[in-house]
Amino acid sequence: MVELKSQSELDAMRESGRVVAQTLQAVKEASAIGVSLKELDDIAAQVIRDAGAKPSFLHYQPHSAPTPYPAVICASVNDAVVHGIPSDYRLRDGDLVSIDSGAYIDGWHGDSAISYVVGTANPADLELIATTERALAAGIAAALAGGKMGDISHAVGTVGREAGYGLLDGHGGHGIGRAMHEDPHLPNEGRPGRGMRLKPGLVLAIEPMLIADGVDDYRHAEDGWTLVTASGCRAAHVEHTVAITADGPRVLTML
Repeated sequence: MVELKSQSELDAMRESGRVVAQTLQAVKEASAIGVSLKELDDIAAQVIRDAGAKPSFLHYQPHSAPTPYPAVICASVNDAVVHGIPSDYRLRDGDLVSIDSGAYIDGWHGDSAISYVVGTANPADLELIATTERALAAGIAAALAGGKMGDISHAVGTVGREAGYGLLDGHGGHGIGRAMHEDPHLPNEGRPGRGMRLKPGLVLAIEPMLIADGVDDYRHAEDGWTLVTASGCRAAHVEHTVAITADGPRVLTML
């Protein structure tokens, strides 16, 4: 069932979204050569706790997962696309890092992700990240009341495909609200003018996941959670929680 949120409910989701944005900023600022992914997870946990919120990801277990998720953030490095579990791995010069974070306050969730490079950046990685961010911006711009779900999917996918990148097979955005994952599923590729009509109050997590070599395939890492590119090439992931409103898209996961 797709739930439309009221103005007051969107305002409540804005507060959870603000916490997510603060968390991502703190994690990015702390990311440096030699810092471990677990240390970044500890920082995220502290930011969320200090804000009076709770982490959305910790102990989350969808039907497809073998175990409950054991951390506060997803920390995916280099060839890990999404769902990377924070470990003792220490960041190295040139690592491409994708951090996904979720938080909830008073029962309302926010969900967002960023990608960035630690230390000296390879220009190809910067272009991959920039294109993923452009795909997200295009998807947000298409999130207009009266439009269709396919408009968002088409906008995201077109940016990625025209740049020669792959789109993580079978994965995309989702509805969000009182549950972190709600209906509808939002593919990262589709046909404009198709699908469910976008109505004010619909809230979507829009999240492009682009793969450098142009291939959509992936494999599961041994931890059962992390999705890794099939060829070992790099990937990027960005995300915002966005509300459809009569006045245009409202990004809820900004500072």
